[in-house]
Amino acid sequence: MSESNISFSSQEQNTDRAKDLGFDINEMMEAGMHFGHKTSKLHPRMKDFVVGVRNTVHLIDLEETARQLKTALDFLQNIIEKGAVVLICSTKPPLAELVKSIAQECALPYVVNRWVGGTFTNFAEIRKRIHRFQQLSEEKKSGAWEKYTKKEQLKKEALLEDLKEKFEGLQGLEKLPDVVFVCDAVKDSLCLKEARSKGIKTIAIIDTNADPLCADYPIFANDDAMSSVKYILDKVKEVILKAKGAKQ
Repeated sequence: MSESNISFSSQEQNTDRAKDLGFDINEMMEAGMHFGHKTSKLHPRMKDFVVGVRNTVHLIDLEETARQLKTALDFLQNIIEKGAVVLICSTKPPLAELVKSIAQECALPYVVNRWVGGTFTNFAEIRKRIHRFQQLSEEKKSGAWEKYTKKEQLKKEALLEDLKEKFEGLQGLEKLPDVVFVCDAVKDSLCLKEARSKGIKTIAIIDTNADPLCADYPIFANDDAMSSVKYILDKVKEVILKAKGAKQ
């Protein structure tokens, strides 16, 4: 395995090929997309997609990342123009506001706090809980709780907060999504597992510690750095807004 200087040189040689796909390798490197996990955490199936090591951290082949990102974006544009629903999932606290903001800008359902087991595999029950959250929210807003005692109101408030944490981003989701985008394939592996069991197409950011076969459309990149995830999500947002505009 080559050391850092050789690795960076290798990445720079791929600049023209990435530009042909619509990406700038230098921008991707500035975003830290090429930094994987420590060499001891390498998933065996990822060994062919690293180009070097820097300070015991594997470096990801960004030319491959550019190809994968282009493939995933083309897929998203095509399926959204046909009216598909895409859900974004990232339960890493540092990414919560970023993911929520982009999902709301694109009018997409999202999960940012924690994945509730059965969200896809037991969706009929989950949908009832989403409706219960909406009902309680409307009751509180209308002042309907005023007829209850303070103790009863506190109990309802606690239930509302619990449901909000779990289901706020899923309001309006009346059927299973067609696609799920996951920002960390390891942390949100249950989301991917449920999606694939229900035939939902999956797109996922795959770091060097993850199985590249766990998603239909893997994107090899640093899943810990905010700048890396933001680079990818900004591209996703751009494509989704364009596709929704074309559909109207």
